[in-house]
Amino acid sequence: MTSSSLPAHRPLRAARRPAVALLGAALVALSACNQRQAAAPVPPPPPEVGIVTVAPQPIPYVRDLPGRVAPTRIAEVRSRVSGLVVKRLFEQGSTVKEGEVLYKIDSAPYEVELASAEASLANREAALVLANQQAERLETLLARNTASQAQYDTAFAAKKQAEAEVAGAKAARDRARLNLSWTDVRAPISGRIGRALLTEGTLIEQGATGVLATIQQLDPIYVDITQSVGELNKLRRDLASGELSKLENDAANVHLIMDDGSLYPLAGRLLFSDVTADPSTGQVTLRVLIPNPNDELFPGMYVRARIKQGIDSDAIAVPQQAIQRTADGKAEVWLVKDDNTVVLQPVEVGPVVGQDWLIREGLKAGEHVVVEGFQKISAGIQVKPMDRTVTKEPESGKPHDPDEAADTEAKRQAASQVR
Repeated sequence: MTSSSLPAHRPLRAARRPAVALLGAALVALSACNQRQAAAPVPPPPPEVGIVTVAPQPIPYVRDLPGRVAPTRIAEVRSRVSGLVVKRLFEQGSTVKEGEVLYKIDSAPYEVELASAEASLANREAALVLANQQAERLETLLARNTASQAQYDTAFAAKKQAEAEVAGAKAARDRARLNLSWTDVRAPISGRIGRALLTEGTLIEQGATGVLATIQQLDPIYVDITQSVGELNKLRRDLASGELSKLENDAANVHLIMDDGSLYPLAGRLLFSDVTADPSTGQVTLRVLIPNPNDELFPGMYVRARIKQGIDSDAIAVPQQAIQRTADGKAEVWLVKDDNTVVLQPVEVGPVVGQDWLIREGLKAGEHVVVEGFQKISAGIQVKPMDRTVTKEPESGKPHDPDEAADTEAKRQAASQVR
C-alpha cells in the first residue's frame, strides 16, 4: 500500500463517528429509562381481614345475679314432755326419715300415769254399767206405773253422768298414752340432721323450749337471688311488648356458678318473685328451686345464678374481639362496605352472651364486621375480606361481666397499639 492511497480511507472513518455517537446516546437514554422504571414503587395488595356477616338469631336474655342457698324445709326437734334424756339414736350429720326416733326420754313416769288412767277408766265404766241397769229397771217400773216419773228421771240423769265420766276417763287415758308416746322424740320431717344440742342425762323441764337438733331438707333446695326493681320492671315491659319471648312453663332456666367459677351440673327453675322490695337496697328476691342429690349445695352458701328470663328471637350479636373502644370508652366496630373499604361504626352493646356481645343499636342484618386484621387497616382503605367462622369454645362456667369484658378489650387494644 502506498502513501497516496491513505487519504482515501479518512472520509469513511469520519462518517462512522456520528453513528457511533448516536448509538451511545440511545443506549444511555434507554438505560436511564429502565432505571426510572425499576425505581417506581409497586402498589401493595389490599390487606386481608377476617369478617363475619351479621345475621339475626334467637338469643336468650341471661342475667348473672347473686344469691344465697336456703333449705326448702327446716324443722327444730323439740321434746313435748319433760323428763330425763336417756338415749340418742341418730348419727350427727346423717340423713333421717320422717317419724324416725331420734331421742328417748325416761318413760317410766308416763307408763305409771297411763296405768292410773286406765284404772280410772275401768272404774267409770263399772259405774256406767250400774247406772244403765238402774235406768232400765226404773223405765220398766214406770211403764207398769209402779215407779214415779221423778225416780226414773233421777236414774236417767245418773246414767248420763256416768257416760260423761267414762268419756272423761277415756280422754285422760288417751292423754297419758300420748304423753308416753312422746317420750320417743321423732323426726318431724325427712332431711339432713345437724349436731346434737343435748346429750344423754340432760333433764328437760316442763315448758322448756330447748332445741334438741335441727333437720334441714336439702334436696331439692332453694336459691334466693336478688334483682333490682328497675331491671325486673323493664323485663316485664319487654315481655309484654313482645320484644322478648316468654320461656316455656316449668323450663329449667337457671344455672348456678360456684365459687371456683365452674357451673353446677343441674339446672333449676324460677318459682316466683317476691312482691315486696327491700327498702334499703331496692332489690326484689326471686326464689329458684334446684335439685341437690349429692348435697353439693349447703344452706348459707353464696352463689351466682345465671338466670334465663326470656328469649330475643331476632337479636344481633358479634364476637367479642370485633368490639373496639374509643378513648372515652364508647363501643364501635369496623365495617367492610360493598366497595371493600372499611369504616368505623359506633354501636350500643348489651350484655355478653357466651362469647358474643349483644348489639342493641348500630348494626343491621347483612353487614360485614371485621374480626381479624385490625392492625392492617385504617379508615377508608380497601381490604380483601375473608369469611371467618369464630370457634365457640365450651363455656367455662365463669360469669360474663360486661365491664370486665370491656376492660379486657381495652387492654388488648392498648397492647396492639404498642406493638
